[in-house]
Amino acid sequence: MSAQPDGPYGPLIPMPELTPDALRSAVVKIAPSRVPALIQHLFEATTNAQQTQSLAPLRAFIHSWAVFVAIERHPQRAARLRELERLVSDGEQDPADAVTEIRQIQEAAETEAGLR
Repeated sequence: MSAQPDGPYGPLIPMPELTPDALRSAVVKIAPSRVPALIQHLFEATTNAQQTQSLAPLRAFIHSWAVFVAIERHPQRAARLRELERLVSDGEQDPADAVTEIRQIQEAAETEAGLR
């Protein structure tokens, strides 16, 4: 796990290594209710990788959960993302600004996770 700055607005946990075990451990700490989804996704990715003889499903798993962890380890960022997603799904306003901010949050998380 990489070192991160401490402080009241810092991340809950350091960004973990991009391995299934490290990501699972991180999810256990920051979003335990999501562990069953992670395990199911890993099972499906492993099965698909074996069937297709490709690592692409495992890479997609790592990418998806690394972004999730990068977002969720910052409670304010995670809350903002949920609010933006709610605004888009409600359909009561023009979603363009919300979609742009969602993209920015996801891109920042990809960079933080070392995926960009």
